[in-house]
Amino acid sequence: MAEFSLPANSKVRKDGRVFKAPAGATNIRVFKIYRFDPDLAENPRLDSYEVDMDACGPMVLDALIKIKNEIDPTLSFRRSCREGICGSCAMNIDGKNGLACVSACADVKQDVKIYPLPHMPVIKDLVPDLTNFYAQYASIKPWLQTRTPAPPDSERMQTKEDQEKVDRPSACILCACCSTSCPSYWWNSDRYLGPAALLAAYRWIVDSRDEAAGERLDYLEDPFRLYRCHTIMNCTEACPKDLNPAKAIGEIKQMMAHRRH
Repeated sequence: MAEFSLPANSKVRKDGRVFKAPAGATNIRVFKIYRFDPDLAENPRLDSYEVDMDACGPMVLDALIKIKNEIDPTLSFRRSCREGICGSCAMNIDGKNGLACVSACADVKQDVKIYPLPHMPVIKDLVPDLTNFYAQYASIKPWLQTRTPAPPDSERMQTKEDQEKVDRPSACILCACCSTSCPSYWWNSDRYLGPAALLAAYRWIVDSRDEAAGERLDYLEDPFRLYRCHTIMNCTEACPKDLNPAKAIGEIKQMMAHRRH
C-alpha cells in the first residue's frame, strides 16, 4: 500500500488537545484523530482521546461514537448501518482505508490513528467531500440501458452464468476506499474515473441484459478516464467487500483492445 497522504495544502499541528480517561480506568486505548474545522482559520490538528475500552464496544466506530457522545461532541464523522453495508464510515485507520464499523480496535497494536480518506477535500474532521466521486459514478450511467421492448409479462431474464458475471461487482457499496487508496486517482482525480466508477462501468458492460456496451466503451476510450490505471493494485487491497476493481479494469482494457482488431 502507498503511504497515507494528507489532504492537499494541509499541515497537521502537533499541539492538539488531549482528553484523559476517567480516573480508575485500567484498559485504556489512545485514539489520535484528525480534526479540521473550516470555520476556524487554523491548520488541522491531531487530538488525542483516552478511551476506557472496558466501557466501549470493540470496533473503531464504537470508540468514535463513545468519544462523540461522552467526551467531545464537536467531533464529526459519517456512519449509518454499523454492519459494513452502507459504506458511510469509510476512513483511514492505522494507515489503511477501511470501514470503522468493521475495523476492530484490537487489530491496531499501538495508538489508533484515524484520518479522513486520503486526498479528498475535507468538509469537517473525518467527513470528506465526495461530490466529485459521486459525479464520476453518475457519469458512467449506472443503470440498465435497453433499446428493445421488455418481454411482455416477464422480466429480462439471465442465465445463471450471466448473473454470476455481475454478482460480485454489484456488491460495491461506494465507500470510496478503493479510489482514495489509488495514487493515480490522487494525481488525476479531475479526469481519471478511479477504481470505484470503473468497477461500476464494468458491471454494466458485462450485463447480458444491457444493450449499450458499445456506448459505454466509447465513453471510457480516453487517455485519462480509463488508462490512468497503472495496475498498482491498492484498490483491490483496500476494498472492504473483497472485490477486485483492478481485475475489472484490466478486463475493460482487454475489451478495448479486441475492438481495435
